[in-house]
Formats: sequence, C-alpha cells, structure tokens
Amino acid sequence: MEDTITLYLDNGQELECHILTIFEAGGQDYIALLPLDKSYEESGEIFIYRYEEDENGEPVLDNIADDEEYELADEAFDEWLDSNEYDELVDAEELDFND
Repeated sequence: MEDTITLYLDNGQELECHILTIFEAGGQDYIALLPLDKSYEESGEIFIYRYEEDENGEPVLDNIADDEEYELADEAFDEWLDSNEYDELVDAEELDFND
C-alpha cells in the first residue's frame, strides 16, 4: 500500500494526504488521512472516510454522512491512536508538506 493518497475535494482542489491507518469499526473499514498541505499543518486535522477496495484493489473512499457512524469511527481511531505513539507514527519533519 502506498503511504499517500490524493483526495479530490468538492471545490476541485487536489489534496495529497498521508495514510495514517486503515481500521475497522462496527464491521466497516475506515481510513484516516493526514493532509500534507501546509494550510492544514497547524490544525492537525485528520480526515476519516469509509474505505473499500474495488475489484482491481484500488481504494474507494466514501464520506460518512451519519453522525452516529462518524462518532463510532472517530472513537475507534482515537483508540488506535492511544495504542500507538502518534509522535513516532508520524514525524511531521519526515512528511513532505507542500507550500
């Protein structure tokens, strides 16, 4: 699996993201992404999407529209973070943040 993925936002912007992890919650797979754009660097914002792979093994991401589902995924990601040392997992100096 690649370490990065490109998101295509609704406004037409492309956003390169570091893949933090793919994890399971409530029988569904999710993906946690860290944007590599400097405008997101200070906020520390993480994007969480539903994750599947198509018949060719290509990633398929889907927005989480339901608040309860998002809370379930967010809690599972928080537990994953707690079980890993975030600072060791993603060292911002090693990531290639774009200008």
